[in-house]
Amino acid sequence: MANHKSAIKRHRQSLKRRDANRSARAKVRTALKSASAATAAGKKSDAQELARSAESLMAKAAKKGLFHKRTLARKISRLQSQAAKAGK
Repeated sequence: MANHKSAIKRHRQSLKRRDANRSARAKVRTALKSASAATAAGKKSDAQELARSAESLMAKAAKKGLFHKRTLARKISRLQSQAAKAGK
């Protein structure tokens, strides 16, 4: 454990940030899974709406640095193409 007062504070902050990052990452993954489930079920309107909200969450996560921006760009692209094909 840290001994300096500043190191103790940094540890406290890192724990707080870790919890926030975990929560945000989980939110993105959940949105992605629900959007892909809607596309697999063939619900076109739901799939497009869920894909749009998932895309928004992913863009915010990329901006915060929770995921690499190219990783999320790839996932967004795949999700949008799946949503476009849903219900055909």
